[in-house]
Amino acid sequence: MSRINDVGGMQGFPLADVERDEPPFHADWEAHVFAINAALIGRGVYNLDEFRDAIERMPVQEYLASSYYERWLRAITTLLTERGVLTQADLSGD
Repeated sequence: MSRINDVGGMQGFPLADVERDEPPFHADWEAHVFAINAALIGRGVYNLDEFRDAIERMPVQEYLASSYYERWLRAITTLLTERGVLTQADLSGD
C-alpha cells in the first residue's frame, strides 16, 4: 500500500523541483530541528527507519500542508511521545 510520501510523479502530483542555490535552512528553527533529530538518532532514542515511518504515518492533509522540516518536527514529537519522553501536556505547554 502506498503512503502519502509515495505520490511523486503520480497523476496530479508532479515530481518536486530541485531548489538550486537554496540555503540548507530557510529559518533558524529548521537547523535546530535538524540538530535535534541528529542528536536523538545518535543517542539511540530512535533510528532513521523509525523516523521515516513517523513522517509517513502523518495524516494526509497534514503531510501535504507541512513544509519539509515541519514534517521532521512532527515525526520527532510523535516518536518522543510514543516512547514516553514527552507527554501531550509537554507539547501543549500546560
